[in-house]
Amino acid sequence: MADFVYTTVPGKIKMLLAKIRQVGIPPKATVQWLKTLGFSSSNDSSLLGVLKFVGLIDSNGVPATAWSGYRGANYKSVLGDAVRRGYNELFSVYPDADRRSQTELDHVFSTNSTAGKQVIAKTIATFKALADEAEFSVAGEEANRLASASSAHLPVPAALKQSKQSVPGALPNLHIDVQVHISPEASPDQIDQIFASMAKHLYGARKSEE
Repeated sequence: MADFVYTTVPGKIKMLLAKIRQVGIPPKATVQWLKTLGFSSSNDSSLLGVLKFVGLIDSNGVPATAWSGYRGANYKSVLGDAVRRGYNELFSVYPDADRRSQTELDHVFSTNSTAGKQVIAKTIATFKALADEAEFSVAGEEANRLASASSAHLPVPAALKQSKQSVPGALPNLHIDVQVHISPEASPDQIDQIFASMAKHLYGARKSEE
């Protein structure tokens, strides 16, 4: 697993994101562009790495599609999806990583990095600063909800119990419709996780009963 990105000025992430929604879209996001917005400290250049990591700009600094989306009405959800994609490996460990504690995040970051404690602390602060400005779609949480629902023991109607008992060894025919509501902004990976969870918990549970 590659090291996660960090900025030495995580407290400025909120201000930069606000500027992105206020100013025009630049041809490239550069150090000079940051300076025109008031981010003139030498440490501020590390903010560009954060934008690149979550996919707001490409490897050359050119604003990506997510940049335009972030300027719209659903900017918090757009950022949430961008953060989830950028930190895909973190969210594969904790689907609700944005709500996890400092200790839990420290464990994930430190066990997958050769960096020291100060860098890990900045890495966590960078992620938290991004997460605080984002809203995360239900797609990532849907798999967890389905897993919990499938493991719950639902009461069996009396009619089914009688049918099952009337013929020794016979099982009642039961038809279940499952409806899954997925955000239109969900990524293909998030959708795959939902159906993978359904296959594991629904079909897996059926096999264990047989």
